[in-house]
Amino acid sequence: MSKLFRTLSVFVLIAILASSLAACGAGGSGKIKVGLSFSDFATERWKNEEILMRKLLEEKGYEVISQEANHDVKLQNDQIDNMVSQGVKALIIVAEDGDAIVTSVDKAAAAGVKVLAYDRLIKTDKIAAYLSFDNVEVGRQQALGVMKAIGADTWDVAANGKMRVIQLAGSPTDNNATLFTKGQTEILQPYIDKGVIEIIAQQGVENWDPANALKLMENLLTAAGNDVDAVVASNDGTALGALQAMKAQGLAGVVPISGQDATADGCNSIVKGELTVSIMKDIRNLSPLAVDLIDKLLKGEAIPEMKKFTLAELTVDPTKTGEVPCVFLQVSQVNKDNVHELVVVSGFQSYEDVYRDIPEGNRPAKP
Repeated sequence: MSKLFRTLSVFVLIAILASSLAACGAGGSGKIKVGLSFSDFATERWKNEEILMRKLLEEKGYEVISQEANHDVKLQNDQIDNMVSQGVKALIIVAEDGDAIVTSVDKAAAAGVKVLAYDRLIKTDKIAAYLSFDNVEVGRQQALGVMKAIGADTWDVAANGKMRVIQLAGSPTDNNATLFTKGQTEILQPYIDKGVIEIIAQQGVENWDPANALKLMENLLTAAGNDVDAVVASNDGTALGALQAMKAQGLAGVVPISGQDATADGCNSIVKGELTVSIMKDIRNLSPLAVDLIDKLLKGEAIPEMKKFTLAELTVDPTKTGEVPCVFLQVSQVNKDNVHELVVVSGFQSYEDVYRDIPEGNRPAKP
């Protein structure tokens, strides 16, 4: 055997070994990779859903890569680019910013990656699907709960003046916040038109941060001289932040306020008579459905429950073009009358968490 032939044989052997090592490495399991991209884990629900989705995907035989961006838009784009470079075939994304993330998502889609926008819309028609709850209905139910609690239909303007309402929208970068506000306004506008209520402030809360909501509500109450009759807030975190400011002024439990997500702390606030209403989005159904949708998208299977909506409809922005395949789940209003049955008995939140600090004699029987 010539020296040249032996040298070539060594190179061929090295190439084969390198190829084998690559196959046994990050992508070498032979499993299809799915990426999970989360805006943050500060929001109570996201880490729980990450754990559940990872478990369900792995049970279906997928390899999972997961990243969390800590509310950093650029970082989330970079993380998505990185997951695509690692060979993911699908991505489930909770977007920090539904506009800014389009940069990496369009590149991923162009590379053949199936992108599922999870709970928050990504504003491009290149996504394979958008899975969420009926977020306009969330807003409607928030406003309906507050209007019922304040007795809007029998409000005496002559005796009380117009009802003074504050709207606390969610994060300006979250398209869901726009949809919540749209639903709220659908309910509030007829009262405005009749001269029954006036919106004295409509403010977003950056990052859905309760601390930001606290500061904002302190400023709004000061500006209003505490003359506020109702607050329509868009989730439990911001509502509970606002309630801290309201409590300091003796308004907690007096001024109706809405929330969302039926969190443990939110439901505890409801049974304490502070938070008026929360909207339950049963996320136990969302993560399994996301995994099922990704599985079907990757296998090219039909998804009959999926319906197309225009981006203009989904963003309340007539300049947006294109259509997005969507699956929307229904929501439920939680209040003091049904919190035990809807939240505790169903196992959505634990009895101990919901009735924390409530005297034994004032609690319903444990399920």
